[in-house]
Amino acid sequence: MSTETTSASESSKESFNQPEPAFGWTPYAEQINGRFAMIGFAGLLLLELLTGQGLLTWLGLI
Repeated sequence: MSTETTSASESSKESFNQPEPAFGWTPYAEQINGRFAMIGFAGLLLLELLTGQGLLTWLGLI
């Protein structure tokens, strides 16, 4: 009886495991994306501090 319940619980666990995608929305990719976004935001703040102009003014849009 214990082998039947063990095999049933193993098969139910296997059915819930989703395969990891090979590319795209993986936790590692999102972590790297967040780090680059923080570096870019800090760079824009530094640019505004050094030039005294906002990003849109610096790009010539305003």
